[in-house]
Amino acid sequence: MRGVRRPLAALALVVALLVLSGCAGAGELGTGGRTLVVAIVSNPQMKDAVALSGQFERENPGIRLKFVQLPENQSRPKITASTATQGGEFDVVMISNYEVPQWAANGWLENLQPHIDASPGYDADDFVPSIRDSLSYRGSMYAVPFYGESSFLVYRKDLFERAGLRMPPHPTWPQIADLAAKLDDKEHGVSGICLRGKPGWGENLAPFDTVVNTFGARWFDEHWNAQLTSPEFRAAAHFYVDLVRRHGEVGASSAGFSECGARYAQGQAAMWYDATSAAGTVEDPTSSKIVGKSGYAAAPVLRTPDSGWLYSWALAVPKAARDKDAAWRFMRWMTDQKYARTVGNTLGWNRVPPGSRQSTYRIPEYMNAAHAYAVPTLEGIDRATQRNTMTGPVPYPGIQFVGIPEFQDLGTRVGQQLSAAIAGQISVDEALRQSQQYADSVGRSYRETR
Repeated sequence: MRGVRRPLAALALVVALLVLSGCAGAGELGTGGRTLVVAIVSNPQMKDAVALSGQFERENPGIRLKFVQLPENQSRPKITASTATQGGEFDVVMISNYEVPQWAANGWLENLQPHIDASPGYDADDFVPSIRDSLSYRGSMYAVPFYGESSFLVYRKDLFERAGLRMPPHPTWPQIADLAAKLDDKEHGVSGICLRGKPGWGENLAPFDTVVNTFGARWFDEHWNAQLTSPEFRAAAHFYVDLVRRHGEVGASSAGFSECGARYAQGQAAMWYDATSAAGTVEDPTSSKIVGKSGYAAAPVLRTPDSGWLYSWALAVPKAARDKDAAWRFMRWMTDQKYARTVGNTLGWNRVPPGSRQSTYRIPEYMNAAHAYAVPTLEGIDRATQRNTMTGPVPYPGIQFVGIPEFQDLGTRVGQQLSAAIAGQISVDEALRQSQQYADSVGRSYRETR
């Protein structure tokens, strides 16, 4: 993590860009009294929490909840700008292990450790250790995980059997490309694979960066020299773009996690490489036509033993929040051990948020429902380290992201270039040349402050 701390002026520039891009009008969401305003990403598990939140209000009659639900690409800039400027619009924010260490170091977040320690039975030691550590700063937790994830490959067992094919338990990317070609059935509306193409550092760059890593590439070398036109990075980009263009989904350049999930669950893709948290949607009979028909394999590799990412959607309290005690009471409810049973008994066990608490994996009903993907999820999270997923050292934290403040802007710009290449608007080499310029300007500022 050498060189990661930056001058406040550079960070202020990033925040200013985010304010301009996504935060106009946020001040209209001000809190008052005992109403908690909760900024949340509109993924399926989070929507379930909103649907169940009436239980919290009944148990806490003095507290009302107001949710601001936004897609990931919209929620990030709005939450970032509000938290960084101490705007006070939100009492609880949903962020990830990308933001937590940086924001804690900047003094933007409430230290949750005193609240955790004063909550008998909450049991923070029950959190999956790597997820807990990723949400901590100097030994204290500054966010608590709603769910944790790595990445893996979901595939249609029935289509494989019909085609006389077999999925290796630890596939390589060349093997996946070969399988995608054989399973591609455009005539019947089934693509060989679904891969994110929607621009955004949390969208197409999440799976793409794992390909970058296992191909032996990196964003910056140890001296902060940008590496986006290196032979390894070029090979990874050409592979990813060629695979999704030849055997990926229709409209791939605008397909993200939600779009790929919907296509796969509707039987329109033979394989899908994405987050382990997707399994709940795939196996949920209310949203999927292919329940029980999927297998789960480790994230594909090339030159590394593993290539899954490490990620957590988590809840935090901005420093400017007006009622931190009430905020903690809500966060405790949404991340407590009991919440898993509430979801399972009310909505179905496949909809329980995965990868955050070890105790979830000791619930017989959950393990019965999640038997196909529970172990692959935990194994993926456990194996998701830079040592296992990269071929050499890098000067930044993170696996599927570069853990520096500038990456919100840099990653989104590069994601736009990648999406344009997938759409056929520019060549891969053109996309990488432009991306290299973006990355070089960031790397140069780090070299100057070493």
